Amino acid sequence: MTTLVRGARLVDAGGAVDGGWLLLDGATIAATGTGPPPPADDTVELPGADLVPGFVDLHAHGGGGAAFDDGPDAVRAALAAHRAAGTTRSVVSLVAAPLEELEASLAGVADLAAEDPTVLGAHLEGPFLAPARCGAHDPRHLRAPAPDDVARLLAAARGALRQVTVAPELPGALEAVRAFSAAGVVVAVGHTEADAALTAAAVDAGARLLTHALNAMPGLHHREPGPVGAALADPRVTLELVLDGVHVHPVVAALLVAGAPGRVALVTDAMAAAGGPDGAHRIGALDVTVRGGRAVLAGTGTIAGSTLTQDAALRNALAAGIGLVPAVAALTSVPARALGLGDRLGRLAPGFAADVVALDPDRSVTAVWAAGTRVR
Repeated sequence: MTTLVRGARLVDAGGAVDGGWLLLDGATIAATGTGPPPPADDTVELPGADLVPGFVDLHAHGGGGAAFDDGPDAVRAALAAHRAAGTTRSVVSLVAAPLEELEASLAGVADLAAEDPTVLGAHLEGPFLAPARCGAHDPRHLRAPAPDDVARLLAAARGALRQVTVAPELPGALEAVRAFSAAGVVVAVGHTEADAALTAAAVDAGARLLTHALNAMPGLHHREPGPVGAALADPRVTLELVLDGVHVHPVVAALLVAGAPGRVALVTDAMAAAGGPDGAHRIGALDVTVRGGRAVLAGTGTIAGSTLTQDAALRNALAAGIGLVPAVAALTSVPARALGLGDRLGRLAPGFAADVVALDPDRSVTAVWAAGTRVR
């Protein structure tokens, strides 16, 4: 089954092309171009729209009222909410929990990834985090990364552990960074008290991401650059950015994008309330209160994830003065490349995945194709 999508502007990390068309053949983009298009089994006319690659979210915990930690059915429900907002590939992020629970969750994500190509695998945001920077992770479940722990989690994931966040100051952390990296897992520095030198040591050991830059870590100071300064200075590192107007001020967000061109990945860090109403929710075992779209641990001011979707992140990026092409790249090709998937995800080009999002002039999502299937 081939589908021709035409009449739109094509926008990806390579630039913008007016009056373009895309030919989708199953789960792959078969051809793109301007001028007369080829024949197809089905044609979709989208005059005046922007067509962009499907959004890739490296870091989310739930949505649509469901949390990823609550099992496969909850993962499916949350992913459906994010797909409707243009996220066609997701990494399933898990909060800190007892090791046995994490093993069970990893096994469940592995099963989902085997049946659903839009599930890219799991992200263990805990338990290897600094207690002083635990954020919305239950401090009772934090631990240093012993070699046996690393081996157990890798075995439970059956190859589906895509990334892990580690505070490099923990005992055994740099050894764990090396072990995870050797197993093909993308390691992120985050929830940490590390300074710039220790962050650089973690990068030399194999870390390649910075978990939600500027949050749950020392800030960027002119005499103490910290993890953010080390990440900005090292072209090997991609910086996650939660652009919801709560986690990072838009002015600072624009400075990060300018300071690390092509290396900032917009993520949602979304919890269950994303795409849903305010009220009482949970993240892991902790109670969360959402008011006005801001999620905090109940009775505190501690941010507990976000209620963001990637289409809103795009609109926020544009409002912050970030250009359309770099903003789209930060949602598509940059996170794909951070996962080692830049040769098949995140671009509108032949041979890439048929993940496509249509946006109207106010950047609202009007159509989504994920792995060649239109999301209804």
